[in-house]
Amino acid sequence: MDHHHHQQHHHLYDGGENDYRQQEDDWDRDLLLDPAWEKQQRKTFTAWCNSHLRKAGTQIENIEEDFRDGLKLMLLLEVISGERLAKPERGKMRVHKISNVNKALNFIASKGVKLVSIGAEEIVDGNAKMTLGMIWTIILRFAIQDISVEETSAKEGLLLWCQRKTAPYKNVNIQNFHISWKDGLGFCALIHRHRPELIDYGKLRKDDPMTNLNTAFDVAEKYLDIPKMLDAEDIVSTLRPDEKAIMTYVSCYYHAFSGKQKAETAANRICKVLAVNQENEQLMEDYEKLASDLLEWIRRTIPWLENRVPENTMQAMQQKLEDFRDYRRLHKPPKVQEKCQLEINFNTLQTKLRLSNRPAFMPSEGKMVSDISNAWGSLEGAEKGYEEWLLNEIRRLERLDHLAEKFRQKAAIHEAWTDGKEEMLQQKDYETASLSDIKALLKKHEAFESDLAAHQDRVEQIAAIAQELNELEYYDSPSVNARCQQICDQWDSLGVLTQKRSEALQRTEKLLETIDQLYLEFAKRAAPFNNWMEGAMEDLQDTFIVHTIEEIQGLSTAHEQFKATLPEADKERQAILGIHNEIAKIVQTYHVNMAGTNPYTTINPQEINAKWDKVRQLVPQRDQALIEEHARQQNNERLRRQFANQANVIGPWIQTKMEEIGRISIEMHGTLEDQLTHLRQYEKSIVNYKPKIDQLEGDHQLIQEALIFDNKHTNYTMEHIRVGWEQLLTTIARTINEIENQVLTRDAKGISQEQMNEFRASFNHFDRDHSGTLGAEEFKACLISLGFDIGNDAQGEAEFARIMSIVDPNRLGVITFQAFIDFMSRETADTDTADQVMASFKVLAGDKNYILADELRRELPPDQAEYCIARMTPYTGPDAIPGALDYMSFSTALYGESDL
Repeated sequence: MDHHHHQQHHHLYDGGENDYRQQEDDWDRDLLLDPAWEKQQRKTFTAWCNSHLRKAGTQIENIEEDFRDGLKLMLLLEVISGERLAKPERGKMRVHKISNVNKALNFIASKGVKLVSIGAEEIVDGNAKMTLGMIWTIILRFAIQDISVEETSAKEGLLLWCQRKTAPYKNVNIQNFHISWKDGLGFCALIHRHRPELIDYGKLRKDDPMTNLNTAFDVAEKYLDIPKMLDAEDIVSTLRPDEKAIMTYVSCYYHAFSGKQKAETAANRICKVLAVNQENEQLMEDYEKLASDLLEWIRRTIPWLENRVPENTMQAMQQKLEDFRDYRRLHKPPKVQEKCQLEINFNTLQTKLRLSNRPAFMPSEGKMVSDISNAWGSLEGAEKGYEEWLLNEIRRLERLDHLAEKFRQKAAIHEAWTDGKEEMLQQKDYETASLSDIKALLKKHEAFESDLAAHQDRVEQIAAIAQELNELEYYDSPSVNARCQQICDQWDSLGVLTQKRSEALQRTEKLLETIDQLYLEFAKRAAPFNNWMEGAMEDLQDTFIVHTIEEIQGLSTAHEQFKATLPEADKERQAILGIHNEIAKIVQTYHVNMAGTNPYTTINPQEINAKWDKVRQLVPQRDQALIEEHARQQNNERLRRQFANQANVIGPWIQTKMEEIGRISIEMHGTLEDQLTHLRQYEKSIVNYKPKIDQLEGDHQLIQEALIFDNKHTNYTMEHIRVGWEQLLTTIARTINEIENQVLTRDAKGISQEQMNEFRASFNHFDRDHSGTLGAEEFKACLISLGFDIGNDAQGEAEFARIMSIVDPNRLGVITFQAFIDFMSRETADTDTADQVMASFKVLAGDKNYILADELRRELPPDQAEYCIARMTPYTGPDAIPGALDYMSFSTALYGESDL
């Protein structure tokens, strides 16, 4: 702030922030105060003071007189500031007055106004200029200084407000607080802007300032409670009205109207404040609810985490670990977020409260952020050792489970092993055992004893594990101990039984060894004798298949040699039976409890005798069978020779005939008719030969019935002969047919015998293998030799393919002589047969393009006429008449199946 002291006698006032340089210059001129200005100030300031003093039920008449004792001055300040001043002094002396005025001046100074050169004495003395100056200072501080529009304040603020409010009025232009107001329209515009119903602004004229001013002053006094502080005549008559007076008066308008605006602003502000409060309260409520929920969750969770009572089973503990993992993974993270959210909400709330000048939020008892942090800390503390405890517990249970499982496994293996062992050791099986059984039982028992010893180790391990489980306080120890005790008791019992059995087995072994020697001797001799008898029985009953007399004679010789060995065998039999009788005596003498049979053999005396009888019985049966077979073989030999003699004649005969037929058809002796005659004679001689074949079939049947499968006297089988015979018949028939077809072809196509022979010669020449047919390649060579143009180019290939499709329509890959002749004759004979037939019909039809059924019946034999009528389609040409038949398409159709 800067202050300009132009002269020591003028006073400066400073209303706070702004620098009123403009006003200071005005005061310089006040040294030569214009009496009109003083008059205006006096009137305006007096009215302004009274408008306030009125509220206290008093007023002033004379501004420099009535403020001299300082009492009304103090009262005025109290009314306009709404504050109490120090108690005034009631004395009438000058000193009391000065004291009161000073109290007033000090109060003004306390409001941040610097009073320069205004002293209490001058006021008390009634110095008009000083008094007006002081009142202006008060007006400026209490009526004008708080006016602030858009960052400007006091004078500029008031001016800006006037300009804004009168902006819509074209004939008003407020630039200052003196000349701009002289025509009175400025005042009227301000009233009309805020209370349009009070002034009929449209009727006012710029050139009638008196009316305008008085209208404004009257309306303001009557409706706005603004006293008349100015005089219309004074303003109009003064060249430049007093700025302070105008400012003072205009400020009353501002306060009157902005009061209304203030009410709206206030309402808005209240709403805003309430809204802020409601929002803050909601946030507080949310905080409390969140805090309660979170604390409640923590309160519930901590005991769970603090519960360190272990479960008995691994599964239950693992379930706990699983629950804990869920808690860490699923349940806790949202709570961490809630806690964070809570702190954020709390901070946001406090910030909002601070920004809106509200007292800070105090959460209810026990729900402070610190309480939540502490609770959270306890939770983390409870959680801290929990997982570790779980894992240790699980590790301990795992060890216990492992031991218990090991105990169960070993116990189960041991129990499974001992199962049935006591019964086994108490068996009396040795009482009925043979010696070998006893030895086996002894070996087995010895093995068992070493097995038993080997199991000692496991029993000790089982006891050791049970002991360890007891020490580790395994929850199921009682049942483990009971099981362990049972195993140990049983173990002792097994030891006793083993010893007893061992002694019994050795006693029995000694007894049986004696008998064993005799059994062994019996077995050694009985076995070979038994084998000999079984072999003899097998040989005697041996079915034989022989095919020759030599074979049967061999069998007879062997049988005679066997019969010679029988007396020696009978002696051996009696010796073996003697041994057996000796064993029986010993058993009786010693009362041995025998198993009843010889351990070295299954053979017994009854069996030996039974087999011996059987052998004696089979010998004569064998003699008889050999005699019968000898006779049968002689008969078979006779049948073989009989068949062979005939077959050896018939076979070659068929062969010869086949070759001759082949030659006849290929060698072309004489005409085709000569060949036919020749072939028919052959056919007759062949048919006459049939009875010989039939007789051979009869012999063949006899051989089959006798089941003879081979015949070394001939190479011909019946099958050969039959096939040969059938081939011969077919070949002769087919050959005759071929020649007949050649005759037909020759006559139909007009081929001479020479041409025929030439075709045959060509065909035979290329039929290298004399098969009577040509392959495709052979046929191609044959055609080329006859002058056909079927080279290796594409055209030649196509032509050959066409020819093949004619001669080998079924694609068998072979060309018969008949097909060859048909093709050759077709290639060499006329090809316009269809045209010839059509021409013939045209003659019958008397040159018409159609023919009638009657004409056909008249000209042709009956069956042929009907054949044509049935197959001809109606003729539809331009010259057609009813019943006209189309002989042209019919003629074409006749040859349609051929290659034309």
